[in-house]
Amino acid sequence: MVKKLVLALAASGILFTATACNTVKGAGRDIESVGQAGDEAIN
Repeated sequence: MVKKLVLALAASGILFTATACNTVKGAGRDIESVGQAGDEAIN
């Protein structure tokens, strides 16, 4: 029973870590695209 609990917690941790990483990457891409759009509007 304890092994199953530890395995479930480990799997959840990996899932949350992967999700957070993808979220940060997506936010970085969004910020970059806003910067590029601003540069194009100025030029």
